[in-house]
Amino acid sequence: MVAFTEAERDAVYKAIWARRDIRRFRDEPIPDDVLHRIIEAAHRAPSVGFSQPWDFVVVGDDETKAAIGSVAERAIAAAREGYTEPRRAEFSRLKLEGIRESPVNVCVTCDPTRGAPHVLGRSSMKRTDLYSTCLAVQNLWLAARAEGVGVGWVSVLYPYEVQEILGIPPHVKPVAYLCLGYPDGGFPDEPILQNVGWRDRLEVDPLIHEERWNSDRAAETTRENAD
Repeated sequence: MVAFTEAERDAVYKAIWARRDIRRFRDEPIPDDVLHRIIEAAHRAPSVGFSQPWDFVVVGDDETKAAIGSVAERAIAAAREGYTEPRRAEFSRLKLEGIRESPVNVCVTCDPTRGAPHVLGRSSMKRTDLYSTCLAVQNLWLAARAEGVGVGWVSVLYPYEVQEILGIPPHVKPVAYLCLGYPDGGFPDEPILQNVGWRDRLEVDPLIHEERWNSDRAAETTRENAD
């Protein structure tokens, strides 16, 4: 393969740095060719044993999105009860999903039986199928950012209900429910949760351990995160 030019290298880092979780979308469809490129990029992700355990359920039907949206509303309401004030009020102000507003939803799933019973590299680490699927999600997210398409990961859901609504086989597990669309207001300079003061980005240096785990450094990072 030809080496990356400096501009191409910089573009990769730009997509990583500029990727954001998007919750508000314009009422504008994603062209079919753009969506296909994004999903093809996800399919090019690395996977342990070249197992490629992912599938992509593309949802555009308003009734289906409304059904998933109702699941999210109940899950978010339940999650809210886990906080005390003033954190509960802060949580209530967060927009945690854009299921109905986004033109396309994509549910990324993991099939642990693909390539079974002997998947190279999974004999001692069984969950590498899930890890591989998350790499596909990351690829999708970065490709979408390069296309100017926003992505929002809706994690506050009940996966078994999503599975039933989308007709996903029992042995296949929903991993990520993603909202895709052109962002309303553009891409923010910083992550939304950082902008609203929910959490700050950790400094990278305390997270780097040379040769062995540095307990003092890890404890310091944990304390800072709790403050």
